Amino acid sequence: MADRTPSESGPVAKRLEDKLRAAFAPLHLAIIDESARHRGHAGARPEGETHFRVEMVSAIFCGKSRLERQRLVYAALAEELRERVHALVLELRAPEET
Repeated sequence: MADRTPSESGPVAKRLEDKLRAAFAPLHLAIIDESARHRGHAGARPEGETHFRVEMVSAIFCGKSRLERQRLVYAALAEELRERVHALVLELRAPEET
């Protein structure tokens, strides 16, 4: 399973990637900026990088519920969620679920 974070990613996507890699040592990580789809909506900023989809596979998620996994990610990205990121769509799986 290949990682994908577009090479043209902005600074917010890069910070998300760095923090998620450090916290979860993922086997797969994809961060997709979906901000363009939300222009004009609440929470959208003209400069973008406000709405992201995160697809991640990590052994840390083994034995954890969907809610527990989401809470771990929200904790790791607390600063970004407070300051810049308006919405995250999370697809979080343990290795045996791929």
